[in-house]
Amino acid sequence: MVCQIGGLLLMKNKLYKYKDTIVRVLKESDQSVFIIDCLKTKMPYTVHKMDFKDAILCDEDLLMQETNEPVFDISEASEHNKKIAYDRYNMIAPLLSFMDDKYKRTLLFNQVCQERNISKQSLRNYFYKYLIFQNICVLVPKSNITEKSLTQDEKNMRWALNKYFYSTNRYSLKSSYLFMLKEKYCDINGKLQSNIPSFYQFRYFYRKTKNMQTFYITRDGLSNYQRNKRPLLGDGIQEFAPAVGTGLLDATVCDIYLIDETNSLVGRPILTVCIDAYSSFCYGYALTWEGGIYSLKVLMQNMVSNKKKHCEELGIFINDDQWNISEIPGTFVTDMGKEYVSENFEQITELGVTLKNLPPYRPELKGVVEKFFNIIQETYKPYLKNKGIVEPDFLERGVHDYRKDACLTIKDFEKIIVRCIVYYNSQRILRNFPYTEDMIKNNIDPYANKIFEYNRLLPGANLIPVTLKQIMFTLLPRTTGVFSRFGLKVNKMRYKNENYVEKYLVGGEVTVAYNPDNVSYVWLIENGCYIQFKLIESRYNGKELTDVELIEKEHRKLVNNHCNSNTQAQIDLANSLEEIVANVQKPQKLNMKCVTSVKNRAKRKCHIDFMEDILNG
Repeated sequence: MVCQIGGLLLMKNKLYKYKDTIVRVLKESDQSVFIIDCLKTKMPYTVHKMDFKDAILCDEDLLMQETNEPVFDISEASEHNKKIAYDRYNMIAPLLSFMDDKYKRTLLFNQVCQERNISKQSLRNYFYKYLIFQNICVLVPKSNITEKSLTQDEKNMRWALNKYFYSTNRYSLKSSYLFMLKEKYCDINGKLQSNIPSFYQFRYFYRKTKNMQTFYITRDGLSNYQRNKRPLLGDGIQEFAPAVGTGLLDATVCDIYLIDETNSLVGRPILTVCIDAYSSFCYGYALTWEGGIYSLKVLMQNMVSNKKKHCEELGIFINDDQWNISEIPGTFVTDMGKEYVSENFEQITELGVTLKNLPPYRPELKGVVEKFFNIIQETYKPYLKNKGIVEPDFLERGVHDYRKDACLTIKDFEKIIVRCIVYYNSQRILRNFPYTEDMIKNNIDPYANKIFEYNRLLPGANLIPVTLKQIMFTLLPRTTGVFSRFGLKVNKMRYKNENYVEKYLVGGEVTVAYNPDNVSYVWLIENGCYIQFKLIESRYNGKELTDVELIEKEHRKLVNNHCNSNTQAQIDLANSLEEIVANVQKPQKLNMKCVTSVKNRAKRKCHIDFMEDILNG
């Protein structure tokens, strides 16, 4: 439609410069023009044609320049973005027919927002943009459009967020906002300027630019993020445990207080276990008061022992197949605990074992052993209420002191642990185990011991038969010994073996294993063999290394305490000797003849008859 009013030719959908803005003509009648402001986001409105007579026709390029809005062919957008753009157009399409009818337009707005579950502001934005540009491409998501540069206020907001909010001090948004005003919007006298962004703008900018990964890492630390917040997307232990023979090692402090035989409170014991990653079968356990390498030695001893005999010693009788294992897995998977990464434990690789240390804070990679602890403790806890069990609220103020409920000894509790492990191995149903067709064909029961027994005979199973002696010798701590003519010196003590006379004479350094619980013997490691040497200094026989070190320390302390008095005694002795020598006159002529007769005469002169003195009383 073309209309001439007062020399002005009006055309629908054309752009005009009108009252310092740009408008688009949407509809027109004889007396009025229905337009939309292209530079201000507000609903279209009607103006009288006589008021519109000064409007100047302009082109689309001016609109592009003023709005900085890219307009392109919709076919250039991706299929995903096309779908979104057409979906947005379908939302506003019913509104276009009634854009000049405020009542019906409002009703349709409410209806579309309710049906499409979209906010009114978003729908208005789509409506405005399409009316302004008359091109569906403006409804394409903003991700397809080059990001605008930040304003100075936004730069200040980003600075404040990075310095105060995204920091380990964990300031609140309000505090960060106040810090920003103090640093960026105050004059030299500390007076606040008039033109400042509001807190609501600051909060909006934060929400618009918020990155959850940055939020967790900067405020709580990287380690906390990796441990508690990091997405768990790996396939877990199955990535490197396709068959039996991969053992997961871990330890936990049990949620129970125990006493000793004298009814004195001892504390909470440490449970250390080795779980097969493939079948979740428990190889063995250690229930101790002492952690570290000691608990690992107890665990290894239990792993290679006869489980049926071990259970009988505790008064528990099991069948052979319920816990039938005396080998160790060919691969040990551990976390970064200090006992697992120590040189002492790494010596177990000499038995053919492969050690794998998991990266820090990756609990999903050893989820099987974590689940074991959870199942075992949840199994016995209901039956040990008010027996020393620690409840989750034990750290809260005013709760019951669970230590007062302790009544079990570690021997009693070990019986409970063993019964729970037997249930875990042979009676707990593995509902989600990934059964193979062969396992289903062979009707393998869904228990850990049955799955383990079936798969240990298949190719790929990695179990190593070892003796207790081999393991204990392998896990002994090692040091450097030195051969000399005084014997083999180890930890400042001397040892001997009659077959190494030549080595005592030749000397040299060697690697020696020792037992810190008893220094009576050490073992020379030679070509993989352990050759025993006996302690020479018998006063230390049967003593622990710490006791020997304490004796030596006290000895040095005792000697050092007398060093000053010894020095004074030497000085006094020197003074006395000098005084005696000073009173002696050297003879003018020394008789050097008849020395023998002179010596015999001196003997007779100085000889004493002790019996004569006794008889004469």
